[in-house]
Amino acid sequence: MTAILTRRSSHLLSAPAPTDAEFTYLLGGAATAPDHGSLRPWRWVLLRGDGREALGDCLAAEAPPGRQERARRKMLRSPLKAVLIFVPRLDHRVQEWEQLAGTSSMVYAMMMLLHARGYGSIWRTGALCRSEGVRELLGLSPAERVLGSLDIGTPDAQARLLRRPREDVAAKVSAFPGAAATASKAGDVAGPRPRAERAPGRRGPPEDSTQPVSTG
Repeated sequence: MTAILTRRSSHLLSAPAPTDAEFTYLLGGAATAPDHGSLRPWRWVLLRGDGREALGDCLAAEAPPGRQERARRKMLRSPLKAVLIFVPRLDHRVQEWEQLAGTSSMVYAMMMLLHARGYGSIWRTGALCRSEGVRELLGLSPAERVLGSLDIGTPDAQARLLRRPREDVAAKVSAFPGAAATASKAGDVAGPRPRAERAPGRRGPPEDSTQPVSTG
């Protein structure tokens, strides 16, 4: 619980960031997140230094007038920018929405592992996900798409001490009443079952009884 409540999205990130090898090591753990069919329908592209600047140039070229420099600076807010590419298996029985859900689980697991290692991260989306220039720069195929990116680095020491309060989510949970209660409720709606009548002068159980009639 402590790890969950102390992880925060870190806006102030500085060096060091994990090396490529360290990122890959942590990803090996994050990839064990629930993934129906074990499809791993994703890949990461890690950008540092000049790579972040090239990313910024793509977004600046597509930004509205007066916002180009801001678009460029956004790509330099952390020492490591890890861009997540969604690679859906469109021919597989596991539907695309479920592949996307599994990918999201992997991202959260990755953020938790980075936090446990002492790193900070924050999930970014926006223009990066819509940019044709970014698609070309990163070599995406027509079926692939950018889901977002993780800015990764070392968080501010004071920010790491903040603990997220537990949310009151009681209203989001309900308990199914169970088979017995459901059957009882169904009986209440339908009303009591009418009692079968015997034919005049007939002895023994009613016509619809399941008890055997004695012949002896």
